[in-house]
Amino acid sequence: MVAFLLPQKLAVFFIRLFILSGLKKNQTMQEAIDHLFQKDPIFQYIIDTYGLPTIPKRPQGFETLVLLILEQQVSIDSAKATFLKIKAEHATFKPELLVDVSDDQYRAFGVSRQKSTYIKALSSAILNKEIDLESLPQKTAEQVREELIKIKGIGNWTIDIYLMFCLQEPDLLPLGDIAVVNTIKELLDIHDKSIMETHTINWSPYRSYATFLLWHYYLRKRKRTIVY
Repeated sequence: MVAFLLPQKLAVFFIRLFILSGLKKNQTMQEAIDHLFQKDPIFQYIIDTYGLPTIPKRPQGFETLVLLILEQQVSIDSAKATFLKIKAEHATFKPELLVDVSDDQYRAFGVSRQKSTYIKALSSAILNKEIDLESLPQKTAEQVREELIKIKGIGNWTIDIYLMFCLQEPDLLPLGDIAVVNTIKELLDIHDKSIMETHTINWSPYRSYATFLLWHYYLRKRKRTIVY
């Protein structure tokens, strides 16, 4: 009897999961907004002023991590232009290819020596099986951080963005991000990072959504549009 019931229960589970999957995104966004409105008036002000943000999403894997390395401490537009130059020359864009690109070639693409070192370090880590990017979605945010932080050139900001954009981690606030920090300073008049950390705990478990709203405010106020 049990042997027949188990598949039936699993079938019901997957049917319900399929039905709910289309609703989950909007439900989660609404839950996040309701929560953030209760915790801090700045979020209602942002939405009343500029409307709802686009939720950034990027594919998981090697290409996105390379793009994030390129985005470190430069504008997204500048990094994307460099990324597209590399892709135009190396369409396959695989670790085994990028690990052998010379520093001179990287420099011709607009990649600094430091960042070319980081791209090669990531490529080597994948080729040497020091990290398995395909396994990351099955891990917790803490486990993903422990894996990625070992790679030269991948720090907490890069990991935060990967978790938020690629793995849809809902509760991260990257206080290494200049736009996030400057918006908190402007809207909350908090200038000390330790106080920022304490204050923003109240935004949990939706700090990633709070981040998207802060970015939205920062960009719209400056009349900038970014395609993530």
